[in-house]
Amino acid sequence: MTMLTRRMTDSEAARVRETAERLGVSVSEMIREALRRYLNSVGAEHDAEVYERSPLRPDELAIASIQSWLPAEDWSDWADPSG
Repeated sequence: MTMLTRRMTDSEAARVRETAERLGVSVSEMIREALRRYLNSVGAEHDAEVYERSPLRPDELAIASIQSWLPAEDWSDWADPSG
């Protein structure tokens, strides 16, 4: 694992420590999770921009015509332990 060091204000650091303590996680874990979520969000925005510039072709959308991916048979009776 790589260590990154960044600066923040004293008040931001205090909020981070207080929030991590309230959540019962380490400061490092909380910051990693926040950064992961932020990067996922930025990535999703980028994906949307790419899609707008180059939407899917009809052959790429062919799988969307399948109505349901559920089993063809009714298996609901398996959930009933009384049979």
